[in-house]
Amino acid sequence: MSWYLATVLALPWVTAVFAFIYRRSHTGRWLSVIGSGLHVAAAAVLFSQVLEDGVVAAQMGQWAAPFGITLVADYLAAILVLVAAITGLTVTIYALGEINDEDEVNGFSAVLQILLGGITGAFLTGDLFNLYVWFEVMLISSFYLLTLGRSKEQIDGGVKYVALNLISTTLILTAIGMLYGMTGTLNMADLSLAAAQVENPGVLSVVAVLFIVAFGMKAAVFPLYFWLPAAYHTPKFTVAAIFAALLTKVGVYVLIRLFTLVFVHDQDLTSTILLWMAGATMLTGVLGAISENDIRRVLSYNVIATIGYMLMGLAIGTQAALLGAIFYLAHDILVKANLFMVAGQVQRLAGTTSFEKVGGIYRLAPLVAFLFFIPAFSLAGFPPLSGFWAKYLIVTGALDAEAWFMAFIALFVGLLTIYAVGRVWAAAFWTPHPDGPEAEDEMAAHHLPTTLIVPVMILTVLTIVIGLVPAPLIEISSTAAEQLLVPTDYIETVLDITLAGGDANVEVSE
Repeated sequence: MSWYLATVLALPWVTAVFAFIYRRSHTGRWLSVIGSGLHVAAAAVLFSQVLEDGVVAAQMGQWAAPFGITLVADYLAAILVLVAAITGLTVTIYALGEINDEDEVNGFSAVLQILLGGITGAFLTGDLFNLYVWFEVMLISSFYLLTLGRSKEQIDGGVKYVALNLISTTLILTAIGMLYGMTGTLNMADLSLAAAQVENPGVLSVVAVLFIVAFGMKAAVFPLYFWLPAAYHTPKFTVAAIFAALLTKVGVYVLIRLFTLVFVHDQDLTSTILLWMAGATMLTGVLGAISENDIRRVLSYNVIATIGYMLMGLAIGTQAALLGAIFYLAHDILVKANLFMVAGQVQRLAGTTSFEKVGGIYRLAPLVAFLFFIPAFSLAGFPPLSGFWAKYLIVTGALDAEAWFMAFIALFVGLLTIYAVGRVWAAAFWTPHPDGPEAEDEMAAHHLPTTLIVPVMILTVLTIVIGLVPAPLIEISSTAAEQLLVPTDYIETVLDITLAGGDANVEVSE
């Protein structure tokens, strides 16, 4: 099993080395694309292996858990690694048409691959300290990509981004240190057993809240979200696409992992905190989206709003609600990358993404309009697109758990999301250009290279396919939710033990 896990983790790093060596020619760009394609293939192999065997784990250097470095993939991790790899491939293709030679010489493709390697590592790591390491890899590489153009706006956004992330990092290290002091381990499977034996559960609850705050910052939840809209509208569209698709989702993934595996002792407290944060995050994000008059800023606030849906599924904590959160995660990664790349197409055609300075795209570039319409209205929850099923599953999970107020908020935010994306469609695509026919003629003269169109078409097709045939992803997400709620297989596979009675919360049998 170690080869499946190690290969999918190592490929972005190997690709980064060769992309950096050949960065002064177009060879480096294409090596990045090829490496990303191999990454998708390796992720697909790992995914198929998880579907066949359940949880798979490997101990690096043959150091047995919980003492060594553990890589582990259950259904949730395998889904996210595969979707992240697909997104990485589309973004590297898109970069061929947007990233200039100067940025490439400065190491764009290499650093992008390092970021993808950090994201993959965060999904596959089996212990908290290495999770911290992967987050640091993501922070360093993402800061570089965020400030690549060195404009005043990018530096300002980058400073805010790094400042809050450094606070988050400090909280993570503090919480990890406290947790290690109480349990003597940082392996997450081992922590699941050790946390149940902690003598002072009140202190463990304090640590749990610290993790909520720390990774809540990473996920941009209320009230810790303000760095995101200040930063995500500043970088290249290639960078914004990968950021919006994956960075906040890693924070959500960690919260799901920790609060179904480790911090299950005081769910009344943690679930209440997460539930209120989820509702406030949804409302804050969608209201911010409605207030903006720039496509990128609208999409940035929508990143925040959708995080609330995923947190809601975790907070409710039933299998149905977690199923909805996992389905939403996979759907939203694809949709967010797609929308930011379409925004880049609008920028290329009109020279801006401001509502007040763009219009008439539907008439001049119907393909671009279609490529925006599908993910945008999937985001809003229109059937039969993937977003409809994501929202349906989340709301159904809330209703089944009798969380009536949260179901109402989810539906209300969905209606406001329709209004938010409808404003974008009406202003930028349907309404004639505010400067008249001459401006539209000037837009028509601009050419979109194939490399800006193909990756968006790939993601659009995936959104449609998931919407029309949702059953496979629903079934896989359901199994992933079941594994989270009953983590016996995860613990037994990682620690190579058999739990007495098959219960993750009882003592290990001899």
